[in-house]
Amino acid sequence: MEFGKYSFGVGDRFNHEGEAQLRALIRANQKGIAVTPVWNKSNREHDIVHSEPSGTRVEADEATKALGWDKPYFVDADHINLGNVDRFIAHSDFFTLDVAMYIGNESSADDVDAFKASCAALGAKVTIPGIDEAIEISEQLLEEVATKYLAAIKEAGKIYRHIEAAKGKGNFVTEVSMDEVEAPQTPVELFFILKMIADENIPAQTIAPKFTGRFNKGVDYVGDATQFAKEFEQDVLVIDYAVKAFGLPSDLKLSVHSGSDKFTIYPIMAEIIKKYDKGLHVKTAGTTWLEEVIGLAISGDEGLVVAKEIYTKALQRKEELCGPYADVIDIDDAQLPSAEEVASWSGEKFGNTLRHIPGHADYNANFRQLIHVGYKVAAEMGENYTGLLKKHADVVGGCVEENIYDRHLKRLFDL
Repeated sequence: MEFGKYSFGVGDRFNHEGEAQLRALIRANQKGIAVTPVWNKSNREHDIVHSEPSGTRVEADEATKALGWDKPYFVDADHINLGNVDRFIAHSDFFTLDVAMYIGNESSADDVDAFKASCAALGAKVTIPGIDEAIEISEQLLEEVATKYLAAIKEAGKIYRHIEAAKGKGNFVTEVSMDEVEAPQTPVELFFILKMIADENIPAQTIAPKFTGRFNKGVDYVGDATQFAKEFEQDVLVIDYAVKAFGLPSDLKLSVHSGSDKFTIYPIMAEIIKKYDKGLHVKTAGTTWLEEVIGLAISGDEGLVVAKEIYTKALQRKEELCGPYADVIDIDDAQLPSAEEVASWSGEKFGNTLRHIPGHADYNANFRQLIHVGYKVAAEMGENYTGLLKKHADVVGGCVEENIYDRHLKRLFDL
């Protein structure tokens, strides 16, 4: 399935901002950057807001029809596994196979032996153009990568074949995701992961490894940008080599989707994909939900009241709400304003505190992360929340479009 060189995933917790998201991507296309829209929503998010994958499909179809979008677009069953994929099969044409939980699981001796035997054709050394250090293939290295990753990729093969049996070969995009783990995968490990993917006959079109650094929800990348740049560049070169050596799809590209805002590393990524003329898939996670809260706050009156209520209840339920996201948030409780303080804020103050403008005097990353995981509070409000999204659609939609275009696409593609 033709996927396009550049693709951009947009999450939308409540399925109200499809047109605003697409407007941002249309602006990038008008600037000469052909970006394929992908609407993504995970099983966890559906469960929390009590929605179904059919709603994401309806949102995407209606947005593209309303704005006259006649190019490809996709609906991503985000972070799925064998236990929940059936819920998505009828409505999705992009599947993110999340096998992170299987990393390090034991594989059978026969599977390990078969993998080692298949690597014999690689010889004792693999030299990848553009990377100074050759991969020295030893029994120990093969044992290590098999122990870490073989069970995970075998599981990806099972999920892929389950989807293929239902939808037919070539009728969907496949991503293999291993990003939501503590330890990053090195470019050498990625090389062998890609070999395993090819051995499983998974026609992966994107691969989402874990990179060095923290990719927290709602906030910027935290880590060694120089080390990230080295890993990212080597990963691009490894993929280029693996496509030719292992027969993987020619349009296979890196996917970066841990964390919501990656402002620091967008220019790094842009420079490298331009240098090698390669594609890229990026997901923004839940920043659209945050823009909804900002839009309601600056709308004033009842919108501001609801925005403050979301924060107050999230503060009261912090431990509960943060639990599912413990590995991808870092909140300093001492930096969270009290509910009483927030109650006195204007809409402008609330919006400036939540909106991710690096260096702004009011911006508070701790406040932003707590509201990010607080969407369950809004879901429990039901029509009291979604009704306001409809009432203030122009303001809210403007915030969503501005965020995606000005703070993401412009940085990523130097627009």
